[in-house]
Amino acid sequence: MKPKYIVLDRDGVINVDLFDYVLDTKDFKFEEGSLDALIELGKNNYEIIVATNQKCINLGLISSEGIKVVNDYWVNIVSKEGVNIKSVEVCPHRDEENCDCRKPKTGLLKNAEKKHGISLKDCYFIGDKLSDIECALAHGCKPILVETGYGSRSIKERGTRENLTIVKNLKEAVQKIVIGS
Repeated sequence: MKPKYIVLDRDGVINVDLFDYVLDTKDFKFEEGSLDALIELGKNNYEIIVATNQKCINLGLISSEGIKVVNDYWVNIVSKEGVNIKSVEVCPHRDEENCDCRKPKTGLLKNAEKKHGISLKDCYFIGDKLSDIECALAHGCKPILVETGYGSRSIKERGTRENLTIVKNLKEAVQKIVIGS
């Protein structure tokens, strides 16, 4: 059976976006239904790649190791439910650094593909910002925008886009994907 891949943004999709930074494990809270959604993806044999912009690293608010501690925290919770997160790809750069990995650029996806010897073309990419959607489209993924996190704000500020699936949250997105696959 050929593996199925899915790309998820972290803040606002998997966890509650503080509209600041999650700098400590005590500040990490799963979005409503997101843990169930991750479990459902695992049950349906999806390989999960997380692609997250974390400029708080280069702003000096937290170290790369500190972000790894936060990510290891929630990844361990998910793994106890029998779900494997294949990788968490992190961009530490600020916008003005003009790197190749900060979404909407596709470097995080290319890094994951190279690391794992896979292709993420045609997979679903679920995010809460238009930068996630733009990254998905630029890489040939199928974007889904959630209303959690910055999602509702993105829709209000820039409007909906043609051929863009918009759902309430990660749980609803996963239900659509699993039923549709």
